[in-house]
Amino acid sequence: MKSKIIVSAVQQPCDKDRQSNLDFSIAKIHAAAEKNADLVVLPELHLGPYFCQNEDYKHYELAQPIPGPATEILAKVAKQAGIVIVSTIFEKRTAGLYHNTAVVFDKDGSIAGKYRKMHIPDDPGFYEKYYFTPGDIGFKPIETSIGKLGVLICWDQWFPEGARLMALAGAELLIYPTAIGWDREDSKEERQRQLDAWITIQRSHAIANGIPVISCNRIGFEKAPDSDKGIEFWGNSFIAGPQGEIIAQANDAEVKLLTCTLDSARSEHVRQIWPFLRDRRIDEYAGLTKRFID
Repeated sequence: MKSKIIVSAVQQPCDKDRQSNLDFSIAKIHAAAEKNADLVVLPELHLGPYFCQNEDYKHYELAQPIPGPATEILAKVAKQAGIVIVSTIFEKRTAGLYHNTAVVFDKDGSIAGKYRKMHIPDDPGFYEKYYFTPGDIGFKPIETSIGKLGVLICWDQWFPEGARLMALAGAELLIYPTAIGWDREDSKEERQRQLDAWITIQRSHAIANGIPVISCNRIGFEKAPDSDKGIEFWGNSFIAGPQGEIIAQANDAEVKLLTCTLDSARSEHVRQIWPFLRDRRIDEYAGLTKRFID
């Protein structure tokens, strides 16, 4: 990674009009560029509402190929603004085969690489297994002009294995585009427990691997298509340093462009004083490849 980079995360609502969502994202990309940012991260599936709240084959019409219309537009924006962009898109790989895919655009407008979401949830309001095939690219960092980016997506946040494999493959920064929120029937106490767990697990990835983490969530209430229920996306996007320290954070409702500077020398120093990679007992970890140790 460059010795110092300026990074931004866009916390935004996503309404039904896909063009306005894209325009909003583009405006925030240019705002990040005006702050001399090298990198800007957009929330998961930022082109529209979170459609996985129910199972409806008509939603497949939202998918598009990569390269495709959205990537063509974002590539031009990346080149015009001279900034690295991380966007997630509902990818149509072929008829009947779809992925939740992060695309990384380099400063010259080229597609530096992509990552297909590996862990796919299936919970009330989050019926992603109906839409997304698990990723088959693996946990491979994407090489860019500013360094190696370990891009994962939302549900991947809860799995330390993914973060570790990215770090072992040379990722210098972990990035999590996200769409996560509360059920409005959750109590105040339960909401706080969920939010605290979400922040804690990602900060732990920074600590365990000695590299910064960017977590970029959306905000706002999105009604389920087939009921009066929905998801209150809890925002709280944040950027944490290599010891898990919070450098920048938004609240649960504000439209926000988080921007801060990351220093690779700090990550190197943290790994020197806390050499977790050195002390891993890889000779005793075979059990990690099992579903459960009976």
